[in-house]
Amino acid sequence: MPILLDLFLTFAKVGAFTFGGGYAMLSVISDACVDKKKWITPDDMMNITVIAETTPGPVSVNCATFTGYRTKGVVGAIAATAGLVMPSFIVIFLISLFLDRFLEYPIVANAFTGIKIGVGFLVLEAALGMMKKLEKDKMTRIFLWGAFAIILLTDILAINFSTITMMVMCAGFSLAIYMAGKKKGGAAA
Repeated sequence: MPILLDLFLTFAKVGAFTFGGGYAMLSVISDACVDKKKWITPDDMMNITVIAETTPGPVSVNCATFTGYRTKGVVGAIAATAGLVMPSFIVIFLISLFLDRFLEYPIVANAFTGIKIGVGFLVLEAALGMMKKLEKDKMTRIFLWGAFAIILLTDILAINFSTITMMVMCAGFSLAIYMAGKKKGGAAA
């Protein structure tokens, strides 16, 4: 199969059969693009996930674009991105044409209740997969558990705290530690 068609169809499958948005798609994208197709490495997947979170647009679209670009340049990026968004576009277009009150149907509402639970597990699987691939040094563990504690506390206490703010803070702390280590003449943390 030509690589552009393969990119399009692989990401169309991801877009068609994964519910819950970008984070739920990460484990499916990793399985398809890292494990099966070997278009990108596990390190590439980890890096693009971090970059995709801090750049505009959905994480899954940014991952598709990166993978397509890495595989076949700009044309590959277009093919992968188009494949990912096409199923959602078609479904939403058809729903808007034929069903005014789609979610008011009890069968649809109950199906989406079950889908929400499945999405939670997909997001958890993606998070655990990324945690396994992290370096196991002391600083990484401090950042990981510190961020987890902050997120848990803000959720329990119902404090509105942006995860983007936390990412910027962690990046700032990490950069400060790196610069301090460099200043001392030691190895960077």
